Amino acid sequence: MKIGVLALQGAVTEHIGMLSALDAEAVPVRLSSELDDLDALIIPGGESTTISKLLSDYGLIEPIRKLAKQGFPLFGTCAGLVLLAKKVPDLEMESVGVMDIEVKRNAFGRQVDSFEADLQIPALGNENFHGVFIRAPIIEKAERSVEILCKLNGSPVAVRQGKMLACAFHPELTDDLRFHRYFLDLVKGEAVCKK
Repeated sequence: MKIGVLALQGAVTEHIGMLSALDAEAVPVRLSSELDDLDALIIPGGESTTISKLLSDYGLIEPIRKLAKQGFPLFGTCAGLVLLAKKVPDLEMESVGVMDIEVKRNAFGRQVDSFEADLQIPALGNENFHGVFIRAPIIEKAERSVEILCKLNGSPVAVRQGKMLACAFHPELTDDLRFHRYFLDLVKGEAVCKK
C-alpha cells in the first residue's frame, strides 16, 4: 500500500514513521499530481487555518474532496479532523468538508491547556489508547452515517464514516501503532464497521 501524508504543515514525519513501522509505503504529498497513485491520504495535525490556506494555495481542496466522494480513504488527526468536517463555525478558510460532522476548534483551550488521557476505543481492542490532545477540537454533532469510535467527557473525539477516519488527538505522537493499523485495515477493507 502507498499512503500519502499531506506535507504542507504539521506532524508529517511522525505519521510517515508510524506507517513505515507497519510496512506501508509512506510518501509526503504537496501537489495534486502526487495524489494520483495513492491508496489513501492522511491529513496530519498542525494549525488548521494554515493548512487550509495552503490546501487552497496549492489547489488541493477540490482534488481531495473529489477523491473522498469516490470512496478514497482519508484519515485526519486533530487539525486534519477539522479540515475533514463539513461544518466548522469558527474556521474562516475553506475546508475539505467531506465528513458529516460539526467540529469546534481548540475546544479544550489553548496550547497551555494541552493534556493526555487514556481512551477506551473498542475498535482497537480492550487495552486503553493513550491520547495526546494539543489545542484539540471536539465533535459537537455527528450525523447517523458517522460511527463514533470514542468519547471523552461525553464528546466524540474519534469517528469513522465509510473509509474516512478522524480523531481529535495525535496517535502519531505515541508509540502505539493500533490507530494507524486500524486505518490500514480500513484501506484494505478489513476494518469492521458497525454502521
